[in-house]
Amino acid sequence: MEIRTLRYFLAVAREENMTRAAELLHVTQPTLSKALRALETELGKKLFLRHSFSISLTEEGILLRDRAEDLISMADKIQRDFLTLDDVTGGELAFGLAESYQIRYLARALRLLKERCPGLRYRITSGDTEQVTEKLDRGLLDFGVVCSRPDPSKYRSLAFPEADRFGLILPRSHPLAEKTALSAGDLAGLPLFCSEQSWENDIRPWAGEAFDRLRMEGSFRLAYNGSMFTREGLGFLLTLEHLIDVSPEGGLAFVPLEPALELRFYLIWNRYQTFTPIAERFLQQMEALFSEAGK
Repeated sequence: MEIRTLRYFLAVAREENMTRAAELLHVTQPTLSKALRALETELGKKLFLRHSFSISLTEEGILLRDRAEDLISMADKIQRDFLTLDDVTGGELAFGLAESYQIRYLARALRLLKERCPGLRYRITSGDTEQVTEKLDRGLLDFGVVCSRPDPSKYRSLAFPEADRFGLILPRSHPLAEKTALSAGDLAGLPLFCSEQSWENDIRPWAGEAFDRLRMEGSFRLAYNGSMFTREGLGFLLTLEHLIDVSPEGGLAFVPLEPALELRFYLIWNRYQTFTPIAERFLQQMEALFSEAGK
């Protein structure tokens, strides 16, 4: 199975039309058709359903599309990394980031590094710890930021200098918004929004025996989306401080939890990863920023 053939496959899957895909790939339609038939023969599965004027994927085709996208991304990353091995002023970095106010340290490091290395480019994806580590394990990322202590047998890490505080986002007009902190008892019976990861890993141990009295109305990976549901009066969002606009004109408030629930964030990378020059310089910049913040 060749990378070129997978690129052909993805183009057809995306365009759902053989003629358009062939034009985009700058190959003839017979060449494209032959390559895809050979791919189906090699895998022993039918990948496409051919209609009068379009093409759609079979279930096996959908599975291959998901795998092929990762393989192509990895192949492209390998090529970019090797092209920049001798370039100390440029190159590309790929990050997977959990949501945190402390991402400002990473953004500052990239700004400072780009001032000295104008050829620096970077790609950012968002996700929870499971999503980030999955991509990191597959070699699709250079660095990740996660909110759980990383496995030292798999990853090296730097702890961010501050802790993030958990609390409740709610309308300013709600009586609970007047409190200085909220206990698990205060949250009992309320329709709550939270990420599934935080609900199980953070809220459950924090609430203790009162956890059974808490009710998750819905789960969100992104806090901003949850805040929109809170604005519409559908529930209350459990999330970290500074992720949602709680200025007076915004109509929402943040009240911390009691006892305090704080999370530590970590910059992580694969334990046996070989860095490109630009990745080395980025890590040095992050170490310098964290050192300054700790003084």
